[in-house]
Amino acid sequence: MTLEHIHNITRSTAPSTDQIAGEKLLSGGGATQLWNAFSDASGQFHVGHWASDACKMRVNYTENELCVLLSGRAALTDEAGNRQEFGPQQPFVIEAGFTGTWESLEPVVKIYAIFEPNP
Repeated sequence: MTLEHIHNITRSTAPSTDQIAGEKLLSGGGATQLWNAFSDASGQFHVGHWASDACKMRVNYTENELCVLLSGRAALTDEAGNRQEFGPQQPFVIEAGFTGTWESLEPVVKIYAIFEPNP
């Protein structure tokens, strides 16, 4: 292995910007920013930063995602109404199959590592 196999996870470049789709957005403006730092050759594994302003959206995870909030607070609520909140430096994993809502309670910046299994 050489240093070309090492990837820094920074926000030193301009982010990709997006808008949460209208059918998913439940509240807030829905603007997001993405700094993808690495994607493997298979296209199944991705790592980087994601940011949003305060908002609430419907989610249906087909991927497994490790999240570490760098700033802000977020709440995940499942379809049965069970809710869990997370804050800065509190790592958590969202397993494929989770359906419910993601709510950025305030502006959020997170590091993500996503693995999307082959169908």
